[in-house]
Amino acid sequence: MEYEVVIGLEIHAELDTRSKIYCGCTTEFGGEPNTHCCPICTGMPGVLPVLNKTVVEYAVRAGLAANCAISSFSKQDRKNYFYPDLPKAYQTSQYDLPLCKNGYLEIEVDGSVKKIGITRIHIEEDAGKLIHDESGKVSYVDYNRCGVPLIEIVTEPDMRSSAEVKAFFEKLKSILEYTSVSDCKMQEGSLRADVNLSVRPKGQKEFGTRTEIKNLNSVRAIVRAVDGEARRQISVLERNGVIVQETRRWDDEKGESYSMRDKEEAHDYRYFPEPDLTPVVVDEAWLDKIRSSIPELPDERRKRFIAEYGIPAYDAAFITGSKPLADFFEAAAKESKNAKAISNWIMGDVMKKLNDTGLEPLDMPIKPESLSRLVSLIDENVISGKIAKQVFEIMWDTGEDPADIVEKEGLKVVTDTEEIRSIVIQVISANPKSVEDYKSGKTKAIGFLVGQIMRETKGKADPQAVNRLLKEELDKL
Repeated sequence: MEYEVVIGLEIHAELDTRSKIYCGCTTEFGGEPNTHCCPICTGMPGVLPVLNKTVVEYAVRAGLAANCAISSFSKQDRKNYFYPDLPKAYQTSQYDLPLCKNGYLEIEVDGSVKKIGITRIHIEEDAGKLIHDESGKVSYVDYNRCGVPLIEIVTEPDMRSSAEVKAFFEKLKSILEYTSVSDCKMQEGSLRADVNLSVRPKGQKEFGTRTEIKNLNSVRAIVRAVDGEARRQISVLERNGVIVQETRRWDDEKGESYSMRDKEEAHDYRYFPEPDLTPVVVDEAWLDKIRSSIPELPDERRKRFIAEYGIPAYDAAFITGSKPLADFFEAAAKESKNAKAISNWIMGDVMKKLNDTGLEPLDMPIKPESLSRLVSLIDENVISGKIAKQVFEIMWDTGEDPADIVEKEGLKVVTDTEEIRSIVIQVISANPKSVEDYKSGKTKAIGFLVGQIMRETKGKADPQAVNRLLKEELDKL
């Protein structure tokens, strides 16, 4: 039997405000445990919360960028559950009157465009963090994250594959970055996803029983969890088993999920309006002001990069998927006459370095103007492409200007014709077998000889001059 996978996401994004949602404590990441908290965010008796206005503004900005309708009147609710990382024993969230609703994003997968519905975006507070002792007998609680403002983005069950999930998540992430509502640092927990997934026989209209996989904090983990859970559910059904509605945890190292608890329904949380907070009213004047603050979004920037810098659609889509990467490209391209070379470096060597070091684009140690000058050194034939890679490595490690590195390390291209010719003659004399191969029509031999010449010059000889002079000397034989 063929099966269809049905997927919806619940995405939590920490908002990039300076203070928490209901108190003045810092939202700064890290710090000694339980040093970024106060009686309000730890839920001490007798304290009263005050809603941070910027939280509402950022949530509305995200909603507008995701094509949502903005509620002129919404409220906050108490979501009751008992976990040690929320000392109040309830979370302040939104239930039946969310701030943003009925939105969508368009994604492209395998050349097809698809609209993914967004049910709602609402504001709420984050919980603390449990730290489990190695013995497994003791758990500690760090309340620094308690009260950090969140938006929860809930999608419709419109996705049918991990590729669609990946495309949606990455597009949403880029929109949150472009609108500056979240730094989206997944390694710090600023952005994480829960996956709701079910399978059904192809052609069946009714949804299957869904499971929820909690707290996925990387794109790779999200994709692997979707594929892994789909395989698990199909395997259960093919053995005539029954899918249990439950919450599961994904172990990315083992590549499998395991059951945590039965899945709660809305009535399990016993929602009721938060009595200590007034309703949230967004009037037209404020809404217009927020709407006017929304910058150029990824789709518009992608089209502009293609038109303005002449780079291919693939390059533009890749680069504009990350705001810091797009900012870096644009700053470098404005300084350069070769935007395509800039995009090649970003998609190649820059991304490799970011992946190898685990750095975010915002934290890369080289400046856009430095990459632009490196490209100019290649275009002006001051250094070869091979030498440029050596210079790039030094730039990354030291932050030095590429021209200074070339001068200090003596890496300029050797353009002296007679100097190159003498090395060509030496290489020909030292490799009679390759010369004979060339004379007998084996064209690959010339590539070997070029490689030997470049090795003798430590990669600094002008490749065009090498090829021309080598052919001249071989033709003399």
